[in-house]
Amino acid sequence: MVIELKNDFLTVQFKEFGGALSSIKDKDGIEYLWQGNPEYWSSQAPVLFPICGSLRDDEAIYRPCTHPHFTGIIPRHGLVRKKNFTYEQISDNSLAFSIRATAETLVNYPYDFELRIVYTLVDKTISVTYQVTNHEKAKAMPYFIGGHPGFNCPLLFDERYEDYYLEFEKEETCTVPETFPETGLLDVNKRAPFLQNQKVLELDYALFAKDAITLDQLASRSVSLKSHKHDKGLRLDFADFPNLILWSTTTKGPFIALEPWSGLSTSLDESDVLEDKRQVTFVPSEGTDEKSFSITIF
Repeated sequence: MVIELKNDFLTVQFKEFGGALSSIKDKDGIEYLWQGNPEYWSSQAPVLFPICGSLRDDEAIYRPCTHPHFTGIIPRHGLVRKKNFTYEQISDNSLAFSIRATAETLVNYPYDFELRIVYTLVDKTISVTYQVTNHEKAKAMPYFIGGHPGFNCPLLFDERYEDYYLEFEKEETCTVPETFPETGLLDVNKRAPFLQNQKVLELDYALFAKDAITLDQLASRSVSLKSHKHDKGLRLDFADFPNLILWSTTTKGPFIALEPWSGLSTSLDESDVLEDKRQVTFVPSEGTDEKSFSITIF
């Protein structure tokens, strides 16, 4: 079954596996979303929940310690990105995917959650809204969520990766935490200079020599992918997300991932208690929390 939203500007497709985007094409037939070539990276735009990034040894400890499995195992980027979601058509320009907690997820994440992802297409903008509901009757639910969309870079066949650049909404000066690719962890207290009074970051594969770049100090709430050779590109708006992750492969994958995250991988100075992690969001019992970002094609 082809699941899509379409208007005069864009054709956007989705898949039930992961409840994720699978294609963004403009009226000229140009594909903006990475198509998952396994030679480089087989995914496209996974949804990260209930963690973003990695936990130490993939272990989460929960407080209070009343659940029989008070230590759970959550692999990198969470529990739902490789699960089938339930599809729901809302209107001509909006659809949703949802997933509920199962006996399998409750063993490792002891909360009766429901995640609903609403996609809306208006003109050249795709809005992505995460609705996280806590069906527990007596306890708040800690969670993190993030998007991981990869975009073709270059967009056209006669270009190079280095023809592209990122343009931030505001002039930025920031540092980035040290990363440990072998574990996926961070050290937010050991930082290196990255942006210095600049709005533009020229793309080069050397940027990713040590894996992803964690931008947790940005003033900007939007970033654009642009080419020096033409006017086609896209903008990611992420006002609800404090962090932006940039990533491509060291094998020169022809894509750039622009990832809005509500939280980060565990830092070396953090414990393994999920509730104590930086930037954690708590959903009250029988409550719902929403976070949104959008992709605009130009």
